[in-house]
Amino acid sequence: MYLQENKRTNLRIAIGHLNNVVIEPGQTFSIWKLVGRPTQSKGYLTGLVLNQGNISKGIGGGLCQLGNLLFWIFAHSELEITERYRHGFDVFPDVNRSIPFGAGATLSYNHIDLQVRNTSQNSFQIKLWLDDTHLHGELLSCKKVHYKYKVVERDHIITQQIWGGYTRHNRIIQIEQNAEKKNERLLVENHAIMMYSPLLEQKL
Repeated sequence: MYLQENKRTNLRIAIGHLNNVVIEPGQTFSIWKLVGRPTQSKGYLTGLVLNQGNISKGIGGGLCQLGNLLFWIFAHSELEITERYRHGFDVFPDVNRSIPFGAGATLSYNHIDLQVRNTSQNSFQIKLWLDDTHLHGELLSCKKVHYKYKVVERDHIITQQIWGGYTRHNRIIQIEQNAEKKNERLLVENHAIMMYSPLLEQKL
């Protein structure tokens, strides 16, 4: 549990650099450009990190939750996701999963970043905050947005490989729609080695 508490501290420090940031037309938003290197001298604590499918500890661990939230927010907007990475290993089963597998972004300073570019004529402001149990966020716009956005999963498949393990694949699609037209855009394509058996039954 101390790693969970440390993650709260790490998230609180990081979102302090991102909350209220405005992405103007033509600008590119980068998490690491704004947050900088998460170091102990800045107050970051040891948190949980994933490295090549293994769970370990590291300074600033837990910030991937921030990447996941911001990806989900950006995926429901007209901002163009220009840089995004995902773990090549699927570590946790889908128990209680509420969004599609792979609909997030991993972070590791400074080469594994999440970046978006504002190709619209609208300005967007990021809002992030923590309560006692959750990290929250929203994206505000200067002008009225004329589309509604939905994110769906396509082509999800789990395959047993000749070496005995399993891999999974899917595509994350953004659906942009208003009364006149509907557009679809491929956001990301995921490929991952599963670190658990997909045939395990959930215990009641």
